[in-house]
Amino acid sequence: MTTPLLARAGLVGALVAGAVAGVTSMSAEARDGFSVVGVPAANPRTGIENNVLTPSATQASVAWGSLPLTNPDTANGVTHYGYNTLDGAPLTQSSDEAHKTEPDKNVYLTFGGHHYLYQGHEIGPRGYVTRIDLDQTDPARRVTLISDKDPQGNAYPTIDGITWDPFTHQLLLTAEAKSPTGGVFGVSLEANGDAVDGSAVRLNALGSGGYEGVQNDKDGNTWLVEDIGGAGASGGKLPNSYVYRFVPTDRTDLTKGGALQALQIRRKDGSPVTAEQLQSNPSDSFITDLHTYGTSFSTKWVTVHTGTTEAFDATAAAKAAGATPMKRPENGVFRPGTDFREFYFTETGDTSTSSTLPGAWGGVFRLSQADPSADTGRISIAALGDKAHTGYDNIAFATDEDLLVVEDAGDTLQQQRNALDSGYLFRLGSRDAAADGRGRAPEPVRWLAEGRDASATFDAMGGPAYNDGDNEITGIHVSDGDPTTAGLLGAKVPNPTSDSWRTFWTQQHGDNATWEIHWGSGR
Repeated sequence: MTTPLLARAGLVGALVAGAVAGVTSMSAEARDGFSVVGVPAANPRTGIENNVLTPSATQASVAWGSLPLTNPDTANGVTHYGYNTLDGAPLTQSSDEAHKTEPDKNVYLTFGGHHYLYQGHEIGPRGYVTRIDLDQTDPARRVTLISDKDPQGNAYPTIDGITWDPFTHQLLLTAEAKSPTGGVFGVSLEANGDAVDGSAVRLNALGSGGYEGVQNDKDGNTWLVEDIGGAGASGGKLPNSYVYRFVPTDRTDLTKGGALQALQIRRKDGSPVTAEQLQSNPSDSFITDLHTYGTSFSTKWVTVHTGTTEAFDATAAAKAAGATPMKRPENGVFRPGTDFREFYFTETGDTSTSSTLPGAWGGVFRLSQADPSADTGRISIAALGDKAHTGYDNIAFATDEDLLVVEDAGDTLQQQRNALDSGYLFRLGSRDAAADGRGRAPEPVRWLAEGRDASATFDAMGGPAYNDGDNEITGIHVSDGDPTTAGLLGAKVPNPTSDSWRTFWTQQHGDNATWEIHWGSGR
């Protein structure tokens, strides 16, 4: 077995930001011992680069692609944490390199005092879910296969998003693909964190669409954020993806159906903003206004489908119902301390400097409601993207005021900027403040300048076309591992420097390493 260079260099050690000469003056003030001094710049897209962290943080790898699974599905090539070996190819840096599987978003859970990290895998011949045993000191025994088959024993799509649903005791998985492939799958876990039977059940009532973000609220509703790309226009993309909320008939059993709703945004005159309008005029002034700090618009949830058994095209249904599409929304999370009344989600934007369309750089949006099941609310921009800070994807709250957002700019924009991806912290201020007192969005403070490992560099310079190129930041996750309803993301105010709260992210592509961040005097 060939061990990737990053794994050899950083096996269970740490990469520390102290190697960087100087730091930017921009910083986030200390809060409960949590502080971030900005890394001065992104890493250039040149050769092999180390990850660079804010000086108050270190990181240690908890898993990497070449780790074998303790219970492999050898017949289907599901044998390693980050590789599918069905074709018998070598694990790294070869013209016929094995298919990377790209572990994606993270879910940290504690069962019976045992600490686990669950992930779906985004590419490769089939979808699967793994579990990292964070208490296991032997790397060869650390990663377990949780699921790679549906109830009929067939493969299911590759997985992007994941969350823990304490009402159904399931991992909810999302497949980010257009209908009929995409959708939501449930994998049930036993009380000890093992799979009940290992099957991933498609939840038809939640529809089929390019879902990535998935998150529960305290009422048992499931919130979904969709990205299906978008047709090109003026160097950018047409808005064509939606934010959804599924209201279940029985929150303990999602197979009993319910109502899938999509978010509709209203213009100042009260009329709905529709797909027909934005796709026929992608320079609509509404898009500019929506991406202007200090503005807000009223929202309404419109029902796009009800039922239980038959799969349906959620994207088409949302368009027909008059919901409002956006430009590649990706992931969302509830703000701690708001009792699930504030939902923040990212919009990736066009990820190309050639775009001349409004909203090209995306941003982070705030959706405020009287309660998570309310029919109406208001939406506003919470953090605005620009050329240097864009491609926003995964998102997590570090405290009730500090929002961690990571980039997925993509190979094209990384080449255009000559800059690899970064992770940012936005200090949002008090929950009652829509602005920072100066009439503009909070400044992004770079806490991570992602590097590029040897395997990703090889792929970017001409490796197999079925593997992605430059490393991507994904799976930023802050949790105390509580698997009860009290542990829903957003229910508690995190304290990342305490021993009970843990932070993870995954360096996708290349060696596919997953890291744990240690902040200040914390873990």
